[in-house]
Amino acid sequence: MAAPVRRPGSYEDILALPEHLVGELIDGELFVQSRPAGPHTEAASVLTMDLGSAFHRGRGGPGGWIFLDEPELHLRHDILVPDLAAWRRERLPEVPSTAFLTLAPDWVCEVLSPSTARKDRQRKIPIYAREQVRHVWLVDPVARFVEVLRLEGPSYLHAAVFGEEERARIEPFDAIELELGALWPNAKDDAG
Repeated sequence: MAAPVRRPGSYEDILALPEHLVGELIDGELFVQSRPAGPHTEAASVLTMDLGSAFHRGRGGPGGWIFLDEPELHLRHDILVPDLAAWRRERLPEVPSTAFLTLAPDWVCEVLSPSTARKDRQRKIPIYAREQVRHVWLVDPVARFVEVLRLEGPSYLHAAVFGEEERARIEPFDAIELELGALWPNAKDDAG
């Protein structure tokens, strides 16, 4: 993935972007980046399948959540596009027909890429805390770990780190066990 472009911007700038680019507006600064590469997409897709089935659909899990891939979030003056986000159904009973949401999610997952990790950690995490997003997962498909942040007061507590081939029950979705090895690129891909 190419390094994101940063400059002052507006929502009109985001709307004018070609479909192969993702735009975010953070503190008035426009961040533009290409769609994610394979390892990033694979990790996000597997999480969507596993968590979405159990918590969005209620298949093999308790249900009670709405999961969305790359939702556009308008949170005060900031526009963010997390890789995955989820809302408890009691807060968001159904997905609105609008192109964006203004209700902060209960959980966000950012899949880290070398070109976006700094922005995700330094710029987006404080916004998620300000908006009271209860849980944030940072998934690194190259280093093969899931870092779990839990909101405690105005900031996040590093609740846990899971990695490699672990099987883990991770809050707030600890009703099911996740096979973390399924998130990472296959070993044969690493060799070749």
